[in-house]
Amino acid sequence: MKWKWFKLVSVMVIALVISAQPLSAAGKTQKVKVTFVSASLVENNHVGNEWWSGGYVNGKELAEGESVTVDVSSTGTIKLLAEAQEQDKIPEEGSATASIKVSTLKTTQNKSLSVKVVENRGRYSGNTATWKFVFKIEKVK
Repeated sequence: MKWKWFKLVSVMVIALVISAQPLSAAGKTQKVKVTFVSASLVENNHVGNEWWSGGYVNGKELAEGESVTVDVSSTGTIKLLAEAQEQDKIPEEGSATASIKVSTLKTTQNKSLSVKVVENRGRYSGNTATWKFVFKIEKVK
């Protein structure tokens, strides 16, 4: 009878330990600072002269040079979005996204996104403008 109880308790302890491990790992969070470093028009082949651009981190809009510190699960990701829009009666726009896994961050890194905007009307229809967005990502201790 003692062995049955011993086996039952042992199995329950093992099951508890195994089931608790993923929960404890998933519960860890990491502070990550993301800076929207810059947005620059690299090439413009007759798309337009007036522009709006925006950078986003996990859905939060940042101005150039602005930073945000986010708490992310150690197994989570940080989502970056870059948008550029030519401002006229019928605006053209383009965007690019990236997901950065927190588990892959070892040191500070820069992430560049390339955004293409295509002219959609007129004699320059089909021409493109290219924007380069740079984000700086670093773990906070």
